[in-house]
Amino acid sequence: MTESPRGPGRRGPASRPRLAISLGDPCGIGPELLLRSLPALQRWADLSVFGTRAGVDLLPRDGAPVAWAFEEDGRRLRSWSPGPGGSRDVEGAADWTDPSPDLDPGDLSLGRPSAASGRAALAAVRAAAAAVLAGEADALVTLPLSKAACHLAGEAIPGHTELLQALSGAPWTRMAFLSPSLTVVLHTVHQSLRSVVEGLDADAVAETLVRAAESLTALLGRGGLRVALAALNPHAGEDGAFGNEESILVEALARARGRLGDAGAPDGPPLFPSGPPPEGWRLFDARAIRPPVAAQDAEGPPRLFGPCSADSLFHRASQGEFDAVVALYHDQGLIPIKTLEPDRAVNVTLGLPFTRTSPDHGTAFDKAGRWRGDPGNFLEACALAIRLAARAKGAAWAADLPPGSPRGA
Repeated sequence: MTESPRGPGRRGPASRPRLAISLGDPCGIGPELLLRSLPALQRWADLSVFGTRAGVDLLPRDGAPVAWAFEEDGRRLRSWSPGPGGSRDVEGAADWTDPSPDLDPGDLSLGRPSAASGRAALAAVRAAAAAVLAGEADALVTLPLSKAACHLAGEAIPGHTELLQALSGAPWTRMAFLSPSLTVVLHTVHQSLRSVVEGLDADAVAETLVRAAESLTALLGRGGLRVALAALNPHAGEDGAFGNEESILVEALARARGRLGDAGAPDGPPLFPSGPPPEGWRLFDARAIRPPVAAQDAEGPPRLFGPCSADSLFHRASQGEFDAVVALYHDQGLIPIKTLEPDRAVNVTLGLPFTRTSPDHGTAFDKAGRWRGDPGNFLEACALAIRLAARAKGAAWAADLPPGSPRGA
């Protein structure tokens, strides 16, 4: 692997990116997804993995499609596809940091969350985030952790988003999902539906609209984004017949429009230019994010629409009428994104001082150790992290894959 001549945190525009990857819950599917992805990932970037070695060594080796070994006193991981006579067909490699060196495979149970696995997952996230904040990596990709395991470990965190906000000191974060056909930003995340309704506030919704529009404009490198706000009640309240909460949303839209001002598109090329993606990157190669309907609006400020009836809004957005949807609560936004894009949607945290992405799936404890998990969504998350970090840093990173290389692990 090619190391940066300038060292971590001081990379020039032509150097390779470095991804920090947190292993997630070591008893879930994260370790095997990582092992299967290494050959592809190391062609795209230099890799620093943070997690307990016990999670990898817990996996069954007999009949596994991947072999692996830790080298250099555990500071380096290598993986390969075992061939006849013990030959090594394809190799992958990553630097390894173990924040839980005293943890043994015997302390864990594959497919079962525990206090031990929760502590290890949280230690991995903290160490990986610290590396990115220190400039030792260019972006963070998180494999799934278990909230139940974290609670067993004595830390009742709602999820990665809230933990990373606390670790970075970011004043505002929102969970977003980018995919070829639909982009969704969540106004609220892990809270009860009753609390969403009772806490609906025009200023808070306006802040989400403004920051989501500004963040997506900066990330995508395009002006004139069309952002639609989902209504809360059926038929957007039907003029009060089904509730009056939409009056709060109308006020939020008015306040947000007043705050957006005249900001246009940011400098630099768009995140997803026309044409095919770099070789080896599958992200958005089937359908590109659609440009604004009117070309003359491409340099203007974001435009806000709504509140729109949620029963048709996500279909309208998937057909190109809107560039992004702000959903008011978790399931309102996640049901359509996971129905339309179960394999290609990538979780992106808006508002952090660094790039963070994640695959859009959970720990899959029921599949752990069976080597049946598809690493495709994890690869999509890594590809998007590279593109987002490149745009943020003004770097000219591209996939470093020789012609004819496989497109995934």
